[in-house]
Formats: sequence, C-alpha cells, structure tokens
Amino acid sequence: MSKSVILGVDTSNYRTSLCLLDLDGEVVAEQKRLLTVKQGERGLQQSEAVFQHTQRLPGLAEQMEWDGYKLTAVAVSVKPRPVADSYMPVFKVGESWARGIAAFARVPLIETSHQEMHIAAGEYSVSERPENDVFLAFHLSGGTSELLACERTEEGYRIEKLGGTLDLHAGQLVDRVGVALGLPFPAGPYLEQLANKPHNDEFQVPTTMKGYDFHLSGAETQLLRHIEQQRFSKAAIARATERCVARSLEKTIRYAVEQGHPKEVLIVGGVAANRYIKDRLQERLEHRAVGCRLYFAEPEYSGDNAFGVAYIGLNRWRKTNA
Repeated sequence: MSKSVILGVDTSNYRTSLCLLDLDGEVVAEQKRLLTVKQGERGLQQSEAVFQHTQRLPGLAEQMEWDGYKLTAVAVSVKPRPVADSYMPVFKVGESWARGIAAFARVPLIETSHQEMHIAAGEYSVSERPENDVFLAFHLSGGTSELLACERTEEGYRIEKLGGTLDLHAGQLVDRVGVALGLPFPAGPYLEQLANKPHNDEFQVPTTMKGYDFHLSGAETQLLRHIEQQRFSKAAIARATERCVARSLEKTIRYAVEQGHPKEVLIVGGVAANRYIKDRLQERLEHRAVGCRLYFAEPEYSGDNAFGVAYIGLNRWRKTNA
C-alpha cells in the first residue's frame, strides 16, 4: 500500500529544494542544491537564479525516491514574505512547477511564503519548540534580518515586523566580509571555520542601535578597512564579524522583551546555524537576569529548504481533513 506524502517546493535566491513528508511529519525523501556563484562574486542576479532553478528542478526531481508514495498535496513558497506586495522572480519558478505537478496529480496546491517556511523549519526541525502560540522570531539570512512578532494560525503564521536592519542584512555582512577574505559564497560556514582558528588579536566593531532597529553598514566599512590594512589576522576579523551580528541581535531582543514582548524567541535562517552566535545569545539572553528562552533551527534546516514549506502544507492539509 502506498504511503501518502506532501511535496514541498522552495526556489530561493540561494538554493533549489524539494522535500517529501509523510502524514506523520517524517521526511521520507528530499533533495536540495545550492545555486552556483562564481568565485569572488557576492550573489546572483535574479535572472541567473531563475535560469539555474529552471535547469535544476527536473534533475532534483529525478533524484528523489518516489516509489511507494502517493502524492496528497503540493506546498510551495510563492513569495518572500506573507504580505500583499511581496514579490521575487525566483519564487515564480517553484510556483509554476508545483502548480503543474498539483494539476497533473489532481491534488491541492498549498501556497505559503519563504519567511513562513523558515519559521516552520525552525519549529519542526527541533524536539522542543515555543510553548505558546505567540512568540518572537528573528529571521536572519542574506536577504532578511527582521525581528518578528509571530502567532501560529491554521494557515501558517500571523506575522508583524517589529524591526531589524535598516541597511545591510546579517547574511550580507557575513558574505561580503567573507568574500573579501577570499572565502567562497555563501560564506557563512567558511567564515565560521576561519573564526575558530587560533588568534590573539581580538577586537570588535561598534554596532548602532535605535529601538527595534540596527545598522550594519558602518561595521562593514570598518571590517573591510581592516582587511585592506591587514591590521588583524583573518581569523580575528571573522570572529569580529560574528560578534558584531551577535551583539546586534542581543540588543534588539533585549529591547523587545523590555517592551513587553514574549521571552520565547525562535531564531531561523542561514545565520542561525553559526555556533558562536548561538552560544553567545544563549549565554547572554538565557541568563536569569533576562529570562529568555531561545530556540534555534537545526543547522540542516537553518538555511533555505523545502522542509518548512512541506510542514506548513501538512498542517494545513490536517486542518482541512480533520
């Protein structure tokens, strides 16, 4: 007898992803692949990303294990955020592909957003998630650095942006400094490895805060200047980059809690996989003087993925078929 599954599809600016979940929420098959960025480049034009997704989706589908499964629904991220004017061409590739599969298989098509995907991936990739339906989330990636007030709903999440970066995103800072240091793009994992190398010249760059918002462009200018002047080792610069991001997040979350927002905080997106940032935030914010409870997506699902998309599809399918 065939096992019923939900197919999740995500075509972001960094990765093409497919995921099959059974109706118990277990991953039965998945394929994902980073988009190719030339050495020294700091990202992709939308047209190039669209082209790569169009090329890669059929190949990833051919690599998936389909035998023994019956498709019950198809879920897909169709835009960056769950707001009316949110749009990015890359998501149209996944949407059109998913819409065709759903029509051919005569199953429901469930639409969600990339941001909701990250929140769901964070919640459902770990053994313990926020206890309350209302919680804070920090979405950190190459294209987003936002502090969000979240509420679980039958459709996915009700999200209110509280604040975040006013210029450079956390992932952009990591990538730009990493590329300047000679690291591949996306630079996150490589910068983390570099920062863990022994070095004696610890330093930090200042962070600029205002309420729920912060700036990172000034820190970028200083870090790039240090690279050019070779005042500090590459490992020290990598660590200073991590520390800058961690301090900005810490101050923003502290301010939100002081304003009466929940102390349960889910941290998602590619930057959330960084161990130094995670450890520092836990040490500083879970201290009894602050009293926060932090939840981090599993590293495998911190970056762009279709697991979160499939899980939103599963939850919505459960509600409809309860």
